[in-house]
Amino acid sequence: MLDNSSKSFSSVAIDPLSEMLRGLRLDGVEYGRCRLSDPWATAFPAEDAARFHFISSGSALLKTPTGEWLRLNAGDAVILPRGDAHVIASGETVTPLPFARYGKKEVCQGVFDMQCADARCGTVALTASMRFNIDKLHPLLQLMPDTMLTSDLATNEPAIPHLLEAMAREVDMDRVGAGGILARLADVLTATIIRTWVEHGCGNTSGWIAAVRNPEIGRVLAAIHLEPDRDWSVAELAKLMGASRSGFAERFARVVGETPARYVARVRMHQARLWLKDGMRVATVAEKLGYDAEASFSRAFKRIIGDPPSHFRGRGDVEVSREMVELAAIA
Repeated sequence: MLDNSSKSFSSVAIDPLSEMLRGLRLDGVEYGRCRLSDPWATAFPAEDAARFHFISSGSALLKTPTGEWLRLNAGDAVILPRGDAHVIASGETVTPLPFARYGKKEVCQGVFDMQCADARCGTVALTASMRFNIDKLHPLLQLMPDTMLTSDLATNEPAIPHLLEAMAREVDMDRVGAGGILARLADVLTATIIRTWVEHGCGNTSGWIAAVRNPEIGRVLAAIHLEPDRDWSVAELAKLMGASRSGFAERFARVVGETPARYVARVRMHQARLWLKDGMRVATVAEKLGYDAEASFSRAFKRIIGDPPSHFRGRGDVEVSREMVELAAIA
């Protein structure tokens, strides 16, 4: 995780995207190696984690969350950053089998062979469930497309095919520690894909991504998201941008779409929601965010999130509230 003592936002020139990616990590990764013989089809349910597929040999079709069919050839990979429901198959008319129905055998730590078919395999695929240290409501994940094809991004980032090849070799060798190495490769690959998408795949996107691309506003957003529990003042944020309070507030609202104070409040309550999901007591969350009383924190939380803190405590699969969707989808 980030060591905030290692950098001073006010004294070091910040590349906002690098700062965002520096705080983005994969907390849990599980890989499955599937050997598939035609005909085959697998249905993946919606999940909190991102889903990754890499076709090592052969080919496959991907039915996207919107119902579109995409072809994946050997060497292609796809990330579904929000873990939406989808299907991969050898053909569009094959009835899919739920992924949970497949048996699996651990071949090394964090890597499983999926008992998908007999020895007459025509396609070898690597699938992974990758859990970010942020949830689906983070603006970065909300603004991403449903599917991110590496073939679309590799033209602008030649490192992507090499990272995929390294992952495939690591799985094939079945060596001790493969799970840890794969997790690190996945970290690098995911950050590379996201960076390439932001730099080249967004067109003239406005709102949050446009703000991250803006050197001055992006620096402020990076600071807010890297210290989401901090009660940032407008004066502190204006200092980061090197502007007056009024000039900063006007420009921030114009680029991001709401006032700095409102944005900071939403980010703080978003962090509170994550702590509550992990089982932290309401009183502890209130104290960590600097509230003198649990009741005042609860009122502020409900005003922004739409539900009281007790609604979220310990619920790893809570439903998305309308207010938090608005935060994540600022445009």
